[in-house]
Amino acid sequence: MRKYLIRLWLTLRHQMLERRYRRLVLEQIDDMRLVILPNVFNPVLFRTGEMLARAVQKALLLHLDEKPAPVVLDLGSGSGIGGIFAARQGARVLAIDLNPEAVRCSKINALLNGFEDKIEVQCGDLFEAVGDRQFDFVLFNPPFYCGQPRDNLDMAWRGEKIFERFAGELKDYLTSSGYALIVLSTDGENESALDALKTNDFVVTEFLQRDFGNEVIVVYKVEYL
Repeated sequence: MRKYLIRLWLTLRHQMLERRYRRLVLEQIDDMRLVILPNVFNPVLFRTGEMLARAVQKALLLHLDEKPAPVVLDLGSGSGIGGIFAARQGARVLAIDLNPEAVRCSKINALLNGFEDKIEVQCGDLFEAVGDRQFDFVLFNPPFYCGQPRDNLDMAWRGEKIFERFAGELKDYLTSSGYALIVLSTDGENESALDALKTNDFVVTEFLQRDFGNEVIVVYKVEYL
């Protein structure tokens, strides 16, 4: 019965995807509204963006009264949802994406939700636009597959040596007590990402997990000790 229900759900979900994929749509998570441009990853439709937002919410609850406010790097920002949830709890955010349309989308959503004074958005490949800044939290919803992306939207799904490059550079951009939150799915090359982090001496622990039946999405806490 469980397998039948999963198949039924996946069929209905596929039909829903067809109506909302590669189209201009308006999404909402809690009271945060999001404009999703046609060539930008939809964080609600594909669930990982919303999972990362929930992890940010959970992590920053412990830092609400800190002065100065935590500084957050949102890598591969897409629609900007991770940075928006961080700014919502008082953090200052630098959001970066390689896709120019995602950069535009992040700026629109920061403005739409009233966080344009807390979120700076830049176009860049991983850490190249960061300079010498360091961060209390680094958020990353990476492409799940290795390979050459076919177009701007496909950058959200595929990248060249993304896991290795991220893991090799991350420690230089964390404060002494900082850590990263990275979201991965069993429907992807998650083991490659975890291996790259462990090879670079990071301690990786599960921070938030949800089983959707066809995939398990996990947000990992990544620390350099």
